[in-house]
Amino acid sequence: MEKEFQMLAKTFKGLEQVLAGELIELGANNIQIQRRAVSFTGDKRMLYSANFCLRTASRVLVPIATFKAKKTDDIYNQVKQLDWVQYMTPKTTFQIDATVYSDLFRHSQFITYRVKDAIVDYWIEHGGVRPSVQLTNPDMYLNVHIAGDMVTLSLDSSGESLHKRGYRVSNTQAPINEALAAGMLLLSGWKGQSDFYDPMCGSGTLLIEAALIARNIAPGIYRKGFAFEKWANFDADLFEEVYSDDSREREFTHKIYGSDAGFYAVQTAIKNVQSANLQRDIEVKQIRVQELKTENGKGKTEGALVMMNPPYGERLSKDKNVLQLYQDIGTTLKHQFCGATAWIISSNEEALKCVGLRPAKRIRLINGDLDCLFNQYVLFSGDRKSWKKSL
Repeated sequence: MEKEFQMLAKTFKGLEQVLAGELIELGANNIQIQRRAVSFTGDKRMLYSANFCLRTASRVLVPIATFKAKKTDDIYNQVKQLDWVQYMTPKTTFQIDATVYSDLFRHSQFITYRVKDAIVDYWIEHGGVRPSVQLTNPDMYLNVHIAGDMVTLSLDSSGESLHKRGYRVSNTQAPINEALAAGMLLLSGWKGQSDFYDPMCGSGTLLIEAALIARNIAPGIYRKGFAFEKWANFDADLFEEVYSDDSREREFTHKIYGSDAGFYAVQTAIKNVQSANLQRDIEVKQIRVQELKTENGKGKTEGALVMMNPPYGERLSKDKNVLQLYQDIGTTLKHQFCGATAWIISSNEEALKCVGLRPAKRIRLINGDLDCLFNQYVLFSGDRKSWKKSL
């Protein structure tokens, strides 16, 4: 049996518990929740599966050294002492990314320079050949994480961030991150058990992530590649087994509906849905949220899930009537989605109050650089007291 090793999956603030749940389902061991990350252990199959299957992870790191440092020379010396023959050759191109939370080290760029110098000097002393840094599509990605005086150097097994699934062929303004969208859906309890609606679908990210979860299709299926495929110990046959295993996929008997006011947004969403080959599950049409009509009276929305990412942050500058927009969203939810559960993410707390519904849950999330509220609304007929009595 192959020896297990330590790994670290990075994620968004507020999604750590969701990511831990994903790792439990994958069969990872020694799972521990950290700040915007979850550590775990597993073998090479688990490394490949984590990259291929995790929806809420941005990357999967494999720590190779942890040490204390008070100055950059300490980092240089520690990195240079490592046995780099285990990880690369003099011909291996590499890229270094640094994340610093420390009063001892202020400039992450300088940290990357010192790590680079240490690796280059190691190889010059062990054969005289100088390896090259390559910022685009290198053979090896390295990650340096500094918290106080603790430094962790890791191999980045993902390469390009895992939120870049590979199905997006066109964008609208400020599209939501795919990993965040998946996290929101998993926080809501979505597993494909009902119809799903996004009345402000933009480029269709929530629609596509909802369909992937509903059918339990691995998000890595669209990726062109992962960094670990260039590692010296890459097992192509094992990865083929992980890639080809569709035993977890399931049937989806409901429908996913997306709409948006903008023609370009709708066309963009349709292109992305087609790129993901999910048009059998997703319907997209052009209509303003204020004019949206559902088969509410026929019980069509009973038990359905509604989720939306309305304008806020950088998109507010182009929408002078944003408070009215949120009020209209509330009106549509109350009159068109009785019996459904709705979730709205926004950084504009004043606008969220204009929805006119009392949130059943409030979850703090971060979208880009914006602190957001992710609010749940239970949509019932009549007044709240009558609804509570019926439970």
